[in-house]
Amino acid sequence: MFVLNAILHALQISLFMLWEVLWPLAFGFLLSAMIQTVVSKRAVANALGRPDLKGFVLACGFGAASSSCSYAAVAVARTLFRRGASFVNAIIFEFASTNLVFELGLVLLILLGWQFVAAEFAGGLLMAVILWILFKVTLRQRMVDDAKRQAERGVFGSTHEAHGDMDVSITDGPFLSRLFSGRAFTAISHAFFMDLNALYVDLGLGFLIAGALAAWVPNSWWQAFFLTNHPTLNEFWGPLIGPVISMLSFVCSVGNVPLAVVLWNGGISFGGVISFIFADLIILPILNIYRKYYGGRTALYLLLVSYAAMALAGFLIGGAFQLLGLAPTNHHVTIFETQPSWNYTTFLDIAFLLLMAVMAWRFVTTGGIEMLRAHAHRPQAGANLVRDPVCGMSVIRSVG
Repeated sequence: MFVLNAILHALQISLFMLWEVLWPLAFGFLLSAMIQTVVSKRAVANALGRPDLKGFVLACGFGAASSSCSYAAVAVARTLFRRGASFVNAIIFEFASTNLVFELGLVLLILLGWQFVAAEFAGGLLMAVILWILFKVTLRQRMVDDAKRQAERGVFGSTHEAHGDMDVSITDGPFLSRLFSGRAFTAISHAFFMDLNALYVDLGLGFLIAGALAAWVPNSWWQAFFLTNHPTLNEFWGPLIGPVISMLSFVCSVGNVPLAVVLWNGGISFGGVISFIFADLIILPILNIYRKYYGGRTALYLLLVSYAAMALAGFLIGGAFQLLGLAPTNHHVTIFETQPSWNYTTFLDIAFLLLMAVMAWRFVTTGGIEMLRAHAHRPQAGANLVRDPVCGMSVIRSVG
């Protein structure tokens, strides 16, 4: 009975936390889908061809607008690299598309507060700048050439590659008609549910692991681990250990925010939370995909420079917020004690669930299920492929 009660308590925390952030997640996915409808990946690749300051700014902007799960972001980055984007800009785009996105900010706002939102976006830009500088100083053309040759081989990395290659953008006609027409509604519904399909495992794992850790691991253990009795060491230790915890959690994108809540409640430093959230692109499965996409040496290089940028950005942004008096000092998180009630959260959740139901109907009736099945299988060599007119990806032509 004790074990059952412990499991139920963990599940309750997970579900209550999910209920609190359901509408921000749905809203973020919807906004991302709308942006994907009017922004073409090919146009993005053409704009990111030069690794200069303009290319860096565009990579950050397009990345923030694209909003991808980590696996899809990595796949999109390789696609952009193969289509003409510079390696530096492709990686910067990848980091921006998971760390400078709207839904991440909304979830952080609901679960942790505005200070974390501000630090995430300011720190995300700072991390991108640090990463860009590190690339300028340490990246050699020979490594880029090796990465290009490996990327051109098209080695299969994950089932999210089709999502990364998918382009639902509508490029003809006036802007409003591209966004609000029936064709746009179809494209938005496809992009919405493809994003959801790419993220639901990480989101589910994130909430389940967070619920289990919150219910089963005492705060005293976390406080000892994060050196909370030594404030100065805590400020340095947090940004260093945060990315390592993220690497080992196997959870990426928005899914690691619930885990960040647990870590903050346990005493990790403010900068440590930020560096933890940044590190979704160096989790072990992603590193293995880097190895397949760009080769082992490049994968190791990306791990080292990414970790350095994440840890340094987390430390600097944490210190800056401390100096400005903006860093929160209360580590107690009330979200673990919050239960659903008839408040604005519940009404917004219901409203977005109804909207999702309408989009699901559109998705199903316009070939969305077939597209999901096509995404789930890697085409065999020599397969008869055609371009899906809705999502833009290559799918196997059915026979008979």
